[in-house]
Amino acid sequence: MKANMNLIWILGMGSVFLASCSKSSTTDNGASDGNWVSRSDFEGVARSEAVAFTAGTKAFIATGFDGEKRLDDLWQYDADNNFWQQKAQFPGTARSSAVAFSVGDQGYVGTGYDGVNKLQDFWQYDPASNTWKQKADFGGSARYDAVAFSISGKGYVSTGFDGNYLKDIWEYDTAGDAWTQRVSLGGAKRSAAVAFVYKDKAYICTGINNGTAVNDFWVFDPTQPEGQAWTELRKIANISTDSYDDQYTIVRNNAVAFVMNDKAFVTTGENGSLYNDTWVYDFTTDLWAKKTPYEGAARTGAVSFNINNRGFVLTGRSSTYQFDDIREFFPDQPYNAND
Repeated sequence: MKANMNLIWILGMGSVFLASCSKSSTTDNGASDGNWVSRSDFEGVARSEAVAFTAGTKAFIATGFDGEKRLDDLWQYDADNNFWQQKAQFPGTARSSAVAFSVGDQGYVGTGYDGVNKLQDFWQYDPASNTWKQKADFGGSARYDAVAFSISGKGYVSTGFDGNYLKDIWEYDTAGDAWTQRVSLGGAKRSAAVAFVYKDKAYICTGINNGTAVNDFWVFDPTQPEGQAWTELRKIANISTDSYDDQYTIVRNNAVAFVMNDKAFVTTGENGSLYNDTWVYDFTTDLWAKKTPYEGAARTGAVSFNINNRGFVLTGRSSTYQFDDIREFFPDQPYNAND
């Protein structure tokens, strides 16, 4: 969610590079567009592989892995007032690498990994009553490292790992509490990808398949007939003979993504080493450009969310530490070393 975004770790990483947690006067890659600002630290235990969703005017963080055990707590973030509150404990099995989405003012959490088993149960959270209710099990196979999103009142879960890398997609009808399989993504199977939604279409990119980071990029339009719902976009690696992608180093897994100001942003993740670079996607041109790198430590397995057109990235892990910091991104502000 990983949207968000919520991941299991790939063992045998190469050398790991950490960025300083304090700002410097220059960025690592020379990008100067945008500014990351620290907010009140996440109040729960530091973790990675959590899930995030928004409901109403609040954001919620649940589950994850603290380096020793899977978690089942739930925390609410008030972005307007910059504070955290603990909420009702998630009643399902403690887990990491799950997925979450919201429909209306309700949040939904499901799938994941409990340290032994892949999971497929699904739960609804009602912020108004601060209660959980179990819903129909996910219609696909038990899995972790999937992606999830919602469009026009329906939830979707796609990709992930169930012992096989996956590219199926399932649609959830909240009114009928039922899952329906849609035609699968047309490209590579993958786990630990990112998904983001813009104008009622979902975009899926990054991820890993059989140890290799994938470079294909797809958009899903659920209103189109089966077999026509997926459209491939430009690759996110430098493979064309044109110059537009010469600097692309976007391929990775365990990253996060969010949408603000009619643009999408992808940051953090891993691909042999840990990343903190930030990329912005222009929906009108199907092109990517660099922005100011994420200014905390390079990390993998973080979560992100957008609330009231404000983008946040938090938690995650390095090769040594789990994190509990949170930063907000201002893509149109100049870099400021002192905030």
